[in-house]
Amino acid sequence: MSRRPPISSTVGPTPRFPTGATRRPLAWAISFLPNAWIQGVIVAAICALGVPICTIAARHLGGKKDPQQIVLDEIASLPITFFLVPHATLVNPWVMLAGFVLHRIFDITKPPPARQLEYLATGLGIMADDWAAGVYSCLALHAILWTGWI
Repeated sequence: MSRRPPISSTVGPTPRFPTGATRRPLAWAISFLPNAWIQGVIVAAICALGVPICTIAARHLGGKKDPQQIVLDEIASLPITFFLVPHATLVNPWVMLAGFVLHRIFDITKPPPARQLEYLATGLGIMADDWAAGVYSCLALHAILWTGWI
């Protein structure tokens, strides 16, 4: 069996690259789509397709629980952070930075139930904890925008 995961799970031909930083613009691009319904459908499709893709990729990477080479979970969850943020607000680099930082904080700290979601079966566990981080960071970003701090 090949140790190389599907390219779709790493979103590029460099599965050993230590970070998904070069792939995050793809996730942000989804946030700039003109219609919230289109954004939602694309994110839902990526999430649905991501579960089996991440399952296969994890098996190819030796069965690790959440291999860092897999960045599809971030690609799917980062647009959740910016969901329903007005386009005029998204062009503010401070808003983009705040959303990214919030997403990383929630993805790393995994407040409940995100930590528990990580223990779901293979691809679902890889993806679901990041979905929770996306929802938490979306709520926090909207609260920050509502207060006018940015």
